[in-house]
Amino acid sequence: VEFLYCDLASMKSIRQFVQRFRAKNCPLHVLVNNAGVMLVPERKTEDGFEEHFGLNYLGHFLLTNLLLDTLKQSGTHSHNARIITVSSATHYVGKLHLNDLQSRCSYSPHGAYAQSKLALVLFTYRLQHLLTANGSHVTANVVDPGVVNTDLYKHVFWVVKLVKWVTAWLFFKTPEEGASTSIYAAVSPEMEGAGGCYLYNEERTKSADVAYDEELQRRLWTESCKMVGISDESSRVP
Repeated sequence: VEFLYCDLASMKSIRQFVQRFRAKNCPLHVLVNNAGVMLVPERKTEDGFEEHFGLNYLGHFLLTNLLLDTLKQSGTHSHNARIITVSSATHYVGKLHLNDLQSRCSYSPHGAYAQSKLALVLFTYRLQHLLTANGSHVTANVVDPGVVNTDLYKHVFWVVKLVKWVTAWLFFKTPEEGASTSIYAAVSPEMEGAGGCYLYNEERTKSADVAYDEELQRRLWTESCKMVGISDESSRVP
């Protein structure tokens, strides 16, 4: 096991991480996009992005795109490389505001968090479409870990914290239990060659209807490329 530092809230840090990783000339068979913040007060990343959107979504969008070539080189016909992105059931109530992705008009911690998690599902579906179109031996899936007892809840109201403290043993998953679906997506033989899936409790299930809007997927992808400063190679793919 080797640790390489990467701050998903910093585009510079992500690019430096990718450079260090590539310098090792290692294959990359599994990428799990798992970093996140939840319900933080209104604030920005060092690049000026609203923190939920910048860290939860754009950081993973840039990291995945910069590592795509390595993933494609590592996957084979019988053993695809796998990209697993962790979203949340909150995406079901999320709304994507393409004209205000930074939540500048009216900031709501809940709304911003839900939007970032919806963006991750839209991104995964568009990514799988592009990988399939290019004949790449890489799959992309999105995971809902469920309600997990972690420090992700440190910004919720004190009443919610109290309820969580009292009921966590009954209603919340342990971190190990919360990781199980991500691990399933990463290593299960049953998921070999399967992409574009939304997984919950190690089963394929249906995501929010809006997540299947291919035009919205395309528009978000194009706008995301502009925001992180990479070329939009998908423009040639319908």
